[in-house]
Amino acid sequence: MSDFQELIKSFSKSRNYIRDFLIYGFKARDDFSVKSGRTYDNERRRIEAWLSEYIRTDYGPQGKTVSLALDSSLLDINPLYRVWKSKSFTANDIMLHFFFLDLFRNGKAYTAEELTNRILDDYSVVFESQLVRKKANEYVQEGILTSGKEGRKLFYRIMPSVKDTIPDILPQLLNAVRFFQLAAPLGFIGSTILDNQKTGNGLFLVKHGYYGFTLEDEVLFLLLKAIRQQRLITVRLCSSRTPCERTVSTVPLKIFVSTRTGRRFLCGYQIQNRRFSSLRLDHIQSVKLQEPFDDYLFFREKLCQNLPRCYGVSFGAVHRMDTIRLTLSVREGSEDYILHRLKREGRGGTITHTGKNTYVYEISVFDGNEMMPWIKTFIGRILSFESNNVCLRHKFYRDIHTMAKIYHIQE
Repeated sequence: MSDFQELIKSFSKSRNYIRDFLIYGFKARDDFSVKSGRTYDNERRRIEAWLSEYIRTDYGPQGKTVSLALDSSLLDINPLYRVWKSKSFTANDIMLHFFFLDLFRNGKAYTAEELTNRILDDYSVVFESQLVRKKANEYVQEGILTSGKEGRKLFYRIMPSVKDTIPDILPQLLNAVRFFQLAAPLGFIGSTILDNQKTGNGLFLVKHGYYGFTLEDEVLFLLLKAIRQQRLITVRLCSSRTPCERTVSTVPLKIFVSTRTGRRFLCGYQIQNRRFSSLRLDHIQSVKLQEPFDDYLFFREKLCQNLPRCYGVSFGAVHRMDTIRLTLSVREGSEDYILHRLKREGRGGTITHTGKNTYVYEISVFDGNEMMPWIKTFIGRILSFESNNVCLRHKFYRDIHTMAKIYHIQE
């Protein structure tokens, strides 16, 4: 019989299952072929325990499918934060946690040896001083305790409560935290602060919130840490299209976030290929920080020079710029909003008035493929599409012909 535990040590495995349930929502048990059926059952039960009120079950030809139904406009806290609060612990962890809270309640400071003796005297529990010291140092890193030397001894004391240190501005700060936990990356931190203060969010809602991307926050935190410390990193990649894992060494330089989809990308300089590239954060399985990179500032400056030539996040596949020339029909005076949109969304492209009701939009970018969805929103106004990239030009007109056939339009 399988050993099922609701709490987890590592989030990476559960993250992939939650993502599949949330994004796809149509996979049956047999479709999860990477791991065994027993693993799927354990992960499904675990997710149902965390998010029971958001689970939706359907039955179809392929069998039972499980999905997550989240409407951000109705949620004042991201329910996926519960996953981050499900870390497993040992019996010693939980005992020391409550022993520390009780012993430090009087506001006094103790060394690790004094804590060990007090635990023995007050609770009749024997711990090694090394274990107590390790747990106390861990709590210092977590911000629960603070430490300081007096002579040659290291003392620990409880961190002062924010209610005692900033009582006057705490309500206003909590309002900022309520907004942060919904709108910002790593919003789990804000949710944890609200839990600590025993309060919730009754002020803010987000109409279009990309809540699923909190599953990548652990990866994002390590990437931001590497960027701050200017370190080389090794990332392990795996996606649904290419299930085979691969490892890439890269210099992390910037995090891109799509305003349309909320998807996040790591922009960096890949050592093996000797070029800039972007990696989707939901494809990154793990991040390992390496040594500091000596030429970090040089490549960051190079990236700043290249960014104006990126329409999105792609740096193209070849050392050639894609030049696009789009001729549009725009009625002067009554459709000036089209010109305003070209200026607002055109990302540096030039707009030229070439004749009555005729305008030409031109731009040179690394990867013209990224522009195709945007260009096609002008269908019905496009008089001609030209590009030095033959494949791009053929793709555009092929898509137009395909659409015409679907809608039975005579060309």
